[in-house]
Amino acid sequence: MSSERLVELGEDTATAELGQLKFSTLEDQQWLADESTLSKSEMDVSQRFDADSPHLPWDHPYYDIARHQIIEVAGDDNFGRKVIVFNACRMPPHHQLDHHKLLMYLKGTLDQYVESDYTLIYFHHGLTNENKPSLSWLRDAYREFDRKYKKNIKALYIVHPTMFIKTLLILFKPIISFKFGRKINYVNYLSELEDVVKCEQLIIPARVKEYDNKLRASLKPSAQPLVSPLHSPPLPGQVFGVALLMLRQRSPDGDAIPVVMRDTISFLSEQGLEIEGIFRRSANVTLVKQVQLRYNCGETVDFKEMEDIHLAAVILKTFLRELPEPLLTYQLYNDIINFNAVSNDNQESLMKTLVESLPEENYATLRFLITFLAKVSANSEVNKMTNSNLAVVFGPNLLWGRDNAMSLSAIGPINNFTRTLLDQQHLVFT
Repeated sequence: MSSERLVELGEDTATAELGQLKFSTLEDQQWLADESTLSKSEMDVSQRFDADSPHLPWDHPYYDIARHQIIEVAGDDNFGRKVIVFNACRMPPHHQLDHHKLLMYLKGTLDQYVESDYTLIYFHHGLTNENKPSLSWLRDAYREFDRKYKKNIKALYIVHPTMFIKTLLILFKPIISFKFGRKINYVNYLSELEDVVKCEQLIIPARVKEYDNKLRASLKPSAQPLVSPLHSPPLPGQVFGVALLMLRQRSPDGDAIPVVMRDTISFLSEQGLEIEGIFRRSANVTLVKQVQLRYNCGETVDFKEMEDIHLAAVILKTFLRELPEPLLTYQLYNDIINFNAVSNDNQESLMKTLVESLPEENYATLRFLITFLAKVSANSEVNKMTNSNLAVVFGPNLLWGRDNAMSLSAIGPINNFTRTLLDQQHLVFT
């Protein structure tokens, strides 16, 4: 992975050179069809809507944009930041796409996350002469995203960059700030992304994977990129990535609440309730891995010694996200996705029924977490974390599909369910 500074070029030179650029070779345009435009976890969900759109009903104003799955949300990265994915290969020919609406759709997606640290991953492969946006649109798009959007984006990863995209960034140097330019990173192979995010949680188009395989196959053996090692076998006292039932069985007193959650929530309850932006900031990934290893080795972790609120917050979110099955369970996935279809009068009773159907350890852990988050929200005038903001942060960490991917078709309903649960927690857990 690399990050390169942009060199100075005059605007006249930039315009002239851009007109001479070609986007991709004929080989790049000969795609294999994806096995499916839907992820496995979306198949059942989409039946509630138009069969051609896994995202929005056909009469939604952004239906024609969402159905292409150009933009996706993919949980958190290794630093605890939300991940937004942009797939160039899923852009239809330019005459079939309203680029202004695409821009508004992207802004609408980012609006949910820009108050928190976030990461943007751009899969460049598949941008051709047929689907490329105009230079003026790219310029206007960059200018459309004001400081609100640029401040908390911590990294932009451009996967499979070509000479075109590198030259384009050079040509845009006059309007790209130095600070934003430092956030741009080139990723040559998918395996390099593992340093940033678990690739299994990304909805990577089949054609992008195919292209990556071709790139790797074309290299000499000595130049082959490192492949991410297979997952190590679990340690005897493994805590992260272990089922709640097993953790309870290991606990000396049969405690249904995992030790990681007791430690982090206890510390955050004492010292984090009045911290502005709690759960919105990322943490040092080295420290995160060190704390995870200490827990997995059975060591005691004292967050008071580290005095890092955001580290404890990221550890809490990471623990939830790494559960082999989400806290709200796969069994409730479709019920939660379709929760919005239930009348307001019946939502409270249905939510109570769903929550009470959880396994005992899941119910106890969820109640422990939601009770704490209610305390966080009660201090929202200071920490700025309302129930809606907490739902955006924790929703994707409480539920995801069986394929481990998180799409925009699901994230809205999941966040809404989480917000309602926080609003009604005093009734649901009685």
